[in-house]
Amino acid sequence: MIEELLLLAHVVGATVLFGTGAGIAFFMVMAHRTRDPALIAHTARTVVIADTLFTATAVILQPLTGYLLARMIGWPLEEGWIILSLVLYVVTGIFWLPVVWIQIRLRDLAYAAAIAGDPLPTAYFTLYRIWFACGFPAFFAVVGILWLMLTKPSIAIF
Repeated sequence: MIEELLLLAHVVGATVLFGTGAGIAFFMVMAHRTRDPALIAHTARTVVIADTLFTATAVILQPLTGYLLARMIGWPLEEGWIILSLVLYVVTGIFWLPVVWIQIRLRDLAYAAAIAGDPLPTAYFTLYRIWFACGFPAFFAVVGILWLMLTKPSIAIF
């Protein structure tokens, strides 16, 4: 029973990470396309909250549930697919952490422009391009992790 609950928690966590990331990207891109500082500020505010509530929670719980599940099932942590999953998880984090800071900056820059009645500043567009570019490696890393978790291929690391 505990194994099934851990597996469920791990799968839900993976779904939250993937789904929240995809949803955040979609809504940020759609808001950005309007070039409306007030709409962008509102959307980015919601995105920052979603990242804090959902993504950050799942980021913490995923390795914990994965470790407990591996121990309970008896998978050695030296399995190639587990090691590669963890490497991709770190890669995802390397791109996600700056994105969180960028989303906060995008929110603040859009809010300041909306309050002042100004167009979005150049710094906003520079940060947005970096934010957008960071999404691709993070997205593909998560897809890779999901594939590894589902297929558990035999990969010789050592």
